[in-house]
Amino acid sequence: MKAAVIHPPHLLRIEDIALDIPGPRDVTVRVLNGGICGSDLHYYHHGGFGTVRVQQPMVLGHEVAGRVEAVGPLVTRVKPGDRVAVNPSLPCNACKFCLEGQQQHCLDMRFCGSAMRLPHVQGGFRERMICDESQAVPADMPSERAAFAEPLSVCLHAVRQAGPMLGRRVLVTGAGPIGMLCAMVARLSGAREVVMTDLLDAPLAMARRLVADHTVNVIAQPDGLAPFNADKGHFDVAFEASGSAPGIASALAALRPGGTLVQVGLGGGETLVPMNMVVAKEITLRGTFRFHAEFEMAVDLLARGAIDVAPLLTEIIPLDDAIRAFDLATDRKLAMKVQLAL
Repeated sequence: MKAAVIHPPHLLRIEDIALDIPGPRDVTVRVLNGGICGSDLHYYHHGGFGTVRVQQPMVLGHEVAGRVEAVGPLVTRVKPGDRVAVNPSLPCNACKFCLEGQQQHCLDMRFCGSAMRLPHVQGGFRERMICDESQAVPADMPSERAAFAEPLSVCLHAVRQAGPMLGRRVLVTGAGPIGMLCAMVARLSGAREVVMTDLLDAPLAMARRLVADHTVNVIAQPDGLAPFNADKGHFDVAFEASGSAPGIASALAALRPGGTLVQVGLGGGETLVPMNMVVAKEITLRGTFRFHAEFEMAVDLLARGAIDVAPLLTEIIPLDDAIRAFDLATDRKLAMKVQLAL
């Protein structure tokens, strides 16, 4: 079968690979759609992120959905023909974190399309994949919508980290797919006001159409957040989705005393945080990492249409044209979310 395999940076090949041998609790999925994520782009352009580097050929992709093709004899959750979204997380459910209900911190996590361990865990940008029964979540909807379950799960977990949203004033710095979905989840959860910032006009225009009460292009309007900084700040919660030091600083300046900053985005390395502002304003600073229970919540929200992700999908491109898809996904002036059709 065909798969999108990364080698060194910018060497992405469509190759024929063998299908894994399924076990009695495994599900064979005919993958139909796969979204290109920021981490996929890091592998494509830089060979990895932080200290993680591709050390052997690896199939990319972890935002995938499709149709069940076959099931093992012990599988009861799904049957051939069912539409599913594939949860890329496979925790061990035996380590101390899993037993505490924090499976996102599993000490033996197997996450699709990840070079964090050797051998690497192969991803979902392939025509067929084998997954554990627990990863095949029934998804009665088109696969291009179901493929948004993974990024939506990330944002559901981020908003859960922030606490109750009802009546909150929310700032989102970074209007890419994750920032947009964080804003949409915050609004669904009862936020009274949503303001978004970015470096580009195109994603901000989409933000205004879909969810934001106000947007600021911090390049064109470097003082655009100044009105929100007055009297020690305006916002109750900030979701920092850019992963940049300026984004963090601007979010802290606009948060009111006692506010909460949820750090969602990751930059290329260590990022400066103005701790004097965190201390003086008694800010709660929280990280957010992946998800667990939120994946099935995301599938349910998407299936019910509670969150409409259709406007975020820029283009669906055939697997054979994966390089064009990755190049398009890199250009934030043109693309929000690009998917591969497998």
